[in-house]
Amino acid sequence: MKLLQKTTLGKLTLKNKMVMSAMTRSRADSNGIVGESTVKYYTQRVSAGLLFTEAIRISEEATGSPFTPGIFTQEQIEAWKKVTQAVHDNGGIIIAQLWHTGRAGHSTDRNGKKPLAPSPLPIQGMQHFTSQGMKDYEIPQEMTVAEIKQTVQDFGQAAKNAIEAGFDGVELHAANGYLPNQFLAESANQRTDEYGGSIPNKARFVLEVMQELIHAVGGDKVGIKLSPFHPYGDMVLDNPVATYNYLIEKLNQLDFTYVELMRRSPYFPPASHYPADDEIELFGKMINKVVIANTAYDKHSAEAEIDKGIAKLVSFGTLFLANPDLPTRFELDAPLNEPDRATMFGGGDQGYIDYPFLNA
Repeated sequence: MKLLQKTTLGKLTLKNKMVMSAMTRSRADSNGIVGESTVKYYTQRVSAGLLFTEAIRISEEATGSPFTPGIFTQEQIEAWKKVTQAVHDNGGIIIAQLWHTGRAGHSTDRNGKKPLAPSPLPIQGMQHFTSQGMKDYEIPQEMTVAEIKQTVQDFGQAAKNAIEAGFDGVELHAANGYLPNQFLAESANQRTDEYGGSIPNKARFVLEVMQELIHAVGGDKVGIKLSPFHPYGDMVLDNPVATYNYLIEKLNQLDFTYVELMRRSPYFPPASHYPADDEIELFGKMINKVVIANTAYDKHSAEAEIDKGIAKLVSFGTLFLANPDLPTRFELDAPLNEPDRATMFGGGDQGYIDYPFLNA
């Protein structure tokens, strides 16, 4: 299997082409500090060629959901050091996914402050999980240009903090309806200044953050996650193809390492005016970095994707969540554990670090 062959990602040597994608697990404490269970969770999954962490808040202002980890206090950094040390001691490689949720948050878990967003447009058709249960999304507070510039700097500082914590690199979470994604979508961005209106203006924030990350830690330690056709978080673009063609063209001019590219999810059909094209075929061919293909792959579809030659690696979500030894199971064609969906987004050790290994 090509999936199980060694490969490289920038300066990193990976034991295989299987990546564990970022998955929110909400097991941090109320101060965004991860504990011993999180150390075990990632260490259990070091058979992946590469681990992405769950999305990590870059600042207090970036907070969206409760019990999600941060990397903006020294206590948070020290806690992550235990994770990275254990992963490295067991032969793994781990990258921190950096997160600002933008309008995908609620004042309940933000000390009463409304979430920040490109424009005062709430998410429609969904509710938000809070520490007090499900709530309708609020009208967010439109970011000032000064707040946008500060957020760019916050991403850079978070990247430096991640390297201090021992991570092998950082990934900008520019997918799934969070702040960078919001700047790209007309359903979230109706600004008339330099961060809205034209496609170049709407792409400006993502490009500025990427430049900041590269400056902060070096392009060999930087990647980005994109979801061109994924509508989660009420993301609707007037012209997604033109927008992402432009964004990728500009990203190609920057010196960084990889793009993790999401395919459309079978659970979230996009807007009717979106094309039916496969994202890896449509956009992956344009990208001059390493492409990591993501979303709803199994053993056979992932192997077929590698065979196409566009993606060099494939990332898996719930399969790695439920099967800490997923590469071994693929190699032996062994049965897979079923994920417990009730414990995916919060709780204790059940459904987190108690999935059985094949040799259990």
